[in-house]
Amino acid sequence: MSQPTSVAIIGVGVVGARVARQLTSSGISVFVYDERSSAQHSLALSLRANELSDITKLDPAITPVVVVATSGAQAPLVKILLELGHHVVCTSDDVEDTRELLELDEVARDEKRVLVVGATACPGLSGLLVAELAPRVDTIDEIHVAFHGTGGPGCARQHHRALAGDAVSWHDGEWVDRPGGSGRELLWFPEPLGGKDCYRAELPEPVLLHRAFPEVKRISARMSATRRDRLTARLPMMSPPHAEGRIGGVRVEIRGSLNGERCTEVAGVAERTGVIAGAVAASAAMAVAHLNETVSGVITPGDGQLNDRALLDDVIRRGITVFEYIGSGA
Repeated sequence: MSQPTSVAIIGVGVVGARVARQLTSSGISVFVYDERSSAQHSLALSLRANELSDITKLDPAITPVVVVATSGAQAPLVKILLELGHHVVCTSDDVEDTRELLELDEVARDEKRVLVVGATACPGLSGLLVAELAPRVDTIDEIHVAFHGTGGPGCARQHHRALAGDAVSWHDGEWVDRPGGSGRELLWFPEPLGGKDCYRAELPEPVLLHRAFPEVKRISARMSATRRDRLTARLPMMSPPHAEGRIGGVRVEIRGSLNGERCTEVAGVAERTGVIAGAVAASAAMAVAHLNETVSGVITPGDGQLNDRALLDDVIRRGITVFEYIGSGA
């Protein structure tokens, strides 16, 4: 597929707005749509973007790729967009929504369209980092992901709920559910974040990473939380979330063997979560636009179908710095 004439973005909150800015800075024309007409108009005015009044009237010949950056469940809308003939890039980080998106694989194949699931900070960048670290070992036994921070208000509310949900993990060949807010671990993120107490939470990374790396025996995901976060997780949020979250972080650790010896590789990122998510989703949209026409179905960052090294390089070119833990030198 040649470079798209334009890309449509549905949902112009923190993440959607970042995606739009990333794409326009790459010389791509964008169409924007949001149920909040004032937010849509404001972003379109600042970027000189096109506004949409009816997303079902989008022409796949003009906007072959659509980025869905809404805060609610994305699967119902994505199904419609696929059937209309669009390739779709999703930013959902809800476990059930992610599972429903994965079930659209057959729809995408029938329509000869591509659906990228989990193109955000975590999931998304997390899968790309695993794919980057994987060649450094002979075999991977374990993948452990940790996340700190939120993008916008919708993301903050989802993560608040995640601490109260059931944390899914892949453990020695079977799925295991554990209570969110349990399993405390002190994990170190790149500066300026440093050490954070992280807990199990209802996050979709194990589901997506197991799909990309089915041979791995153990996969888990945690998110940072304070004592107050854990105590109030099953209650409404006590204070309104920030319009855009502060510095966030993604940390990926793989454990395996190299030349018969156990080894661990760790990489991470510290940046505003919305900035990370915007860069990943924009890079995924551009990658999908250049895929071979024979490729269709569900793709997840890290599964190799998008050339993960090139995709990560593009994310880095968009201003995201990846750090690697190399030891204390002691």
